[in-house]
Amino acid sequence: MNPIQTISPEELNLLKKADTPTICNVIELFDVRPHNTGYMDHRIMACFHEMPPMVGYATTATFRSASPPREGGDYAGLDGQLDALGQIPEPRVVVFQDLDNPPAAATFGELMCGTYKSFGCAGLITSGTGRDLQQVRALQFPVFTSGTICAHGYCHIIEANVPVHVGGITVNPGDLLHGDCNGITTIPNSIAGQVARLCAGFMEAENHHLDFIRSGSRDRKKLAEARAACRKKTEELRQLALQSKRA
Repeated sequence: MNPIQTISPEELNLLKKADTPTICNVIELFDVRPHNTGYMDHRIMACFHEMPPMVGYATTATFRSASPPREGGDYAGLDGQLDALGQIPEPRVVVFQDLDNPPAAATFGELMCGTYKSFGCAGLITSGTGRDLQQVRALQFPVFTSGTICAHGYCHIIEANVPVHVGGITVNPGDLLHGDCNGITTIPNSIAGQVARLCAGFMEAENHHLDFIRSGSRDRKKLAEARAACRKKTEELRQLALQSKRA
């Protein structure tokens, strides 16, 4: 596995203070990918909308539950997955691709999520389903799924730290992920630190327009002024982003 490009703890904390739509907006300033790529689609939804943003590096795995594993019992691959965690820096986000279509049983429950949290994981994403949601909520462990199923079937983990396809995008081991009640996006590792540092400025830019909305005014001239101020600040941030990309 190639070395994973990381950012500082300070920059990770800045990312945690921003919502995922703001992260997406700031990534667009860098012009590093088409604006309709890099984020998961509507199939992947937050189970706990009240939880703060989740940020971490992807530790990936593939999963099946429709038929018995070739050897061993339920959760036969968990030990191997835990062994592979050391290849990924903390904080980590567990990302599962459920290979059954449709999903046959839950990818995770209380015990698995508690185990992942104990080993430095900040959350979990699966293209499949989950269960034990009340208990997982009590763990304060954010999870993102395509739905829920009450049983674990023949749950087994097949491969760890391989490219997976979840929510319409490919996630590679070590990809930086950000997720909240709005969904999940990847953050290109090469610009992640700069993205973190521009988020506050982007929210400041939007406040020009939001302040007009909060005022209750219907003055079209003042609205135009507020929108112009927002665009001006956003363009300044875009130039900073492009300069940092060239540096």
